[in-house]
Amino acid sequence: MKTKDTRASLAEVNASVETKVAGSKGKKMFAFFGPAYLVSVGYMDPGNWATDLAGGSKFGYSLLWVLLMSNLIALLLQSLSARLGIVRGRDLAQASRELYNPFTNFFLYILAEIAIAACDLAEVLGMAIGLQLLFDIPLIYGVCISVLDTFLLLFLINFGMRKLEAFIISLIAIIGGCFLVELVLAKPDLGQIAKGFIPTMPNNEALYIAIGIIGATVMPHNLYLHSSLVQTRKFDLTPASIRNAIKYNFFDSAIALNLALFVNGAILILAASTFYNNGLFEVAEIQDAHQLLAPLLGADYAPILFAVALIAAGQSSTITGTLAGQIIMEGYLNLRLQPWIRRLLTRLIAIVPALLTIIYFGEEATGKLLILSQVVLSMQLGFAVIPLIHLTSDPLKMKEFKINKPIKILAWISAFIIVTLNVKLVIGQTEEWLAMSDSNQPVIKFLVIPLLLFIGVMLIYIMIKPLIVASKEVALKLPHGDYRALSMHQISTYKRIVIAVDFSDADEKTIQHAITQGGKLANYLLIHTVETAGAFLIGKEIKDFETERDKINLDKYCRHLNELKYKCESVIGYGNPKKAIPEFVKAFDADLLVMGSHGHSGIKD
Repeated sequence: MKTKDTRASLAEVNASVETKVAGSKGKKMFAFFGPAYLVSVGYMDPGNWATDLAGGSKFGYSLLWVLLMSNLIALLLQSLSARLGIVRGRDLAQASRELYNPFTNFFLYILAEIAIAACDLAEVLGMAIGLQLLFDIPLIYGVCISVLDTFLLLFLINFGMRKLEAFIISLIAIIGGCFLVELVLAKPDLGQIAKGFIPTMPNNEALYIAIGIIGATVMPHNLYLHSSLVQTRKFDLTPASIRNAIKYNFFDSAIALNLALFVNGAILILAASTFYNNGLFEVAEIQDAHQLLAPLLGADYAPILFAVALIAAGQSSTITGTLAGQIIMEGYLNLRLQPWIRRLLTRLIAIVPALLTIIYFGEEATGKLLILSQVVLSMQLGFAVIPLIHLTSDPLKMKEFKINKPIKILAWISAFIIVTLNVKLVIGQTEEWLAMSDSNQPVIKFLVIPLLLFIGVMLIYIMIKPLIVASKEVALKLPHGDYRALSMHQISTYKRIVIAVDFSDADEKTIQHAITQGGKLANYLLIHTVETAGAFLIGKEIKDFETERDKINLDKYCRHLNELKYKCESVIGYGNPKKAIPEFVKAFDADLLVMGSHGHSGIKD
């Protein structure tokens, strides 16, 4: 069940949006709407544009089915991501950190950072290309200017999540409106569009672009992002409230991702009807598409709309990429950086390959770099999807909210499709490299192939590890930790024992010692004192998340002891422990008080 702590995911905005609103069910649902729109912008970023343009210009409408399949897979996986965040109160990075060992988590962290860099690379190039198209400035200058949006997120988030969400939704509306006009001008063939939803794969090049489309549509960093953003909603921790939150967030995801499907479909259809139908099969560069739109569509404002939509897509995606980077660093490494430092690092990592590509290969190579970034994203997907399926299938952690068998089967089928396509791509690419000149053979045989084999072994490991070893919850380093499973077997000496716990490493020894004194004939009272500022001021009236978390964890201890046939009850105190604990001891008429270090050290103890 869901717990909250002082190091919650995106702590600065965690539980900052109230969902208890008066009025109709529609108003209550609207309070949950927003996170999926921030996620959806990642599904329409400039990297998608490159793959959609390449697919439409080279193969017409024939890859539309890939977009639809990708969108359905995205809806399934994003709903699982939202479920994880709502039920567990953990984002995917935090939950993975509790599931795997430190080495595996560091490996997953590196892959997640590569995914963030690949995503940000697409946003840098998209922003730079958009500026070039509108203002005719060199692409290399546009890349450098893109550093300046580093602080946009910091500015927007100060106004709260709802304002940030409204800003993103307005950018989505701009993108959708621009492409709606473009489609009206293009006048696509509706019959050919319908045929495009019949699965076909013309050749290996189509497979490469299809994998790029999947990587551009189902993005690994969005799975981390969504599991965190849903926690910005404040709701009761009761089963009924959690169930409603899952339902409303699914509706949010369905609407937002269908908007993303419209944008991606519009780009591919625009490329097919404008370029493919006119015999222009090699229009993969965004700049070429922009130049050709005016003469082919017969409207001077068509390329302007195209450039405006591109800038809006790049700008909206860069905001969500920043949040995702913060989430994976804090979740996997338990490392917090100042947001501006985190943002600057992410952007600089993306700018370096962009600048090198432009300097050494010219501006015309940016389209290929965009498609490559999306293929890299696709290859990271399995390492995010597989842990997500394991985590949401776990009956011990998810309780009654674990995914049912049909959803679990669909999720594994989706993971299988993603992994299989990527394995086929990697094998095909490796064979091409081996067929190249002899000078490259040592590098491929002794560096590339062993690295690919290691990645394959790690993928198998993260798949089978949770199936053969019971998962453990690894407590994060918090001021107060979480519930830990206990194992108690002792005899009775005292009859009424009070045990003070603080959800720290000392708890198990403290409770073990108390059980040693009392055995199964004694009555036990588990106590914990909430020491927040609110608890000191308003006492038991406080309803903050730390208090709710402490109540849940204390109840878990007590329930576990009851299951082991010990007579236990629990109570929460508020304010100063020096006053609260003696009051509990006196009220319980205790024979013995057992306390640990109370989670502090030195002068704090």
